[in-house]
Amino acid sequence: MRFFISLLFGFFMSLSCLSQNQKPKLVVGIVVDQMRYDYLTRFESKYGEGGFKRMINEGFNCKNNHFNYIPTKTGPGHASVFTGTTPKYHGVIGNYWYDKEEKEMVYCAGDDSVMGVGTNPKLERMSPHRMKTTTFADENRLFTQMRGKSIGISIKDRGAILPAGHSANAAYWFRGRDEGSFVSSTYYMETLPDWVQKFNDSKVVESYLKEWNTLYDIESYSESGDDLNAFEKGFKGKETATFPYDLKQLSKTNMGYDIIKVSPYGNSLVTDFAIRTVKAEQLGKDDITDVLAVSFSSTDYIGHNFGVNSKEIQDTYLRLDKDLERFFNVLDIEVGEGEYTVFLTADHGAIEVPAYLQSAKIPAGYLELPERKKRFNKFLTDTYGTTEIVEDISNNQIFLNRDKLKALALNVKDVQRAIVDEQITYPHVSKAYTATTMSSLNFTTGIESLLQMGYNQKRSGDVIIVDDPSYISYGKTGSTHGSGLNYDTHVPLLFFGKGIKSGHIYSKTEITDIAPTISALLGVSFPNFAIGQPLEFVFK
Repeated sequence: MRFFISLLFGFFMSLSCLSQNQKPKLVVGIVVDQMRYDYLTRFESKYGEGGFKRMINEGFNCKNNHFNYIPTKTGPGHASVFTGTTPKYHGVIGNYWYDKEEKEMVYCAGDDSVMGVGTNPKLERMSPHRMKTTTFADENRLFTQMRGKSIGISIKDRGAILPAGHSANAAYWFRGRDEGSFVSSTYYMETLPDWVQKFNDSKVVESYLKEWNTLYDIESYSESGDDLNAFEKGFKGKETATFPYDLKQLSKTNMGYDIIKVSPYGNSLVTDFAIRTVKAEQLGKDDITDVLAVSFSSTDYIGHNFGVNSKEIQDTYLRLDKDLERFFNVLDIEVGEGEYTVFLTADHGAIEVPAYLQSAKIPAGYLELPERKKRFNKFLTDTYGTTEIVEDISNNQIFLNRDKLKALALNVKDVQRAIVDEQITYPHVSKAYTATTMSSLNFTTGIESLLQMGYNQKRSGDVIIVDDPSYISYGKTGSTHGSGLNYDTHVPLLFFGKGIKSGHIYSKTEITDIAPTISALLGVSFPNFAIGQPLEFVFK
């Protein structure tokens, strides 16, 4: 009997050890800002074997992965990927939004209670305090009694801060202008670590103020449009948006080191810093899982500037592919091949430049918002005798002034409904809904469901507007994003590394499934308001 009990005990202990050994030593969450899914397939023939293709061939490719809310913006995107929920619950309803209590626009990562570190203390005052829920990185910190590290890195502050979570050891982002340094805030630390200061003091950043020409012969870039066209903005100081670009010379008229952000070298710089972080912080060096969140933001800056179909976008992704390969090779050495897990996704997609779509006879265009506002103000004055019942219009939302409504003895729901009936008559307004509708009905499909999953009862407006497909409020050059249409919601989702099998799936997955999947892999609690489900088919 004792032998049997001993054997049984040993069996369960071996299972326990196996479970522990199956956990990766490091989880790397990669978000590529503004990456449409078709960038994987359009440029596939030009990619090498060690970057995107390594993830696809050795890992799992969710080919029909979508955002399940509106708005598809950077702040909400990064928060949703790592929390496993949507703006309805985590509260990050935009990059900026109108705060109904503070009566002003607020920034998703802004925090006046902290100071900048590594720069002027009055600058870069950032933290994740506006995000209401935990990330899987937070849950890993709690599970490991704060021994598992969590660090976020990006060109953009929000791309580093929101993924790393509330309990992060550090978040670092890039300040350009005349500084060219990675910085942080007192939310995380009082001074930069020596290794960060040494990185900033090196000539790495300055080395990227150089010529940006195509990685390969530009004539081979058949997967993108003509280099010279009418759909790209380019840089101040250069007449045409065409290769090559002398970044050092152009930096003088394009905000100094900020020009690096709008080049593929911004991604290379983030890769350099991520590699240095892995080594300096000894990430993945023991059996307690660490989390590193890396956001590549230059893809977004370049997309906004040059558009989805540009040679610049193609070159950027071919270079990012090489940066990923370089990063994975370092992880193989520093953490150990097969000892780390990576996922790669995006915070949103992007629309083709509407002017380009028009040239191809596809319905698209630009919104005349000043004219719409003029017409709306006339409606308010004619109907209510004042425009003051509206407090703010931003992010396709209308916020009502509750005090003014009360003074005029107006019913909130009646005014909401009247505004919806008015707005729906305007050119290129596709749909309009009241806050009452969003709060009282349950939508399960279509744009209505996406709006509802992005609607936060305390933070969102009284009326929500949806514009026609491919109609945007933007300049006539470059791309943007924010809608619930496929060009903005369909993004890559690749899993690769320890615990992940090789394969692919066409069934729909959602961005909110990522955090529960990683939590399940680690055996930790799901983020506290996660609504997604673990994608068990990606596991070995």
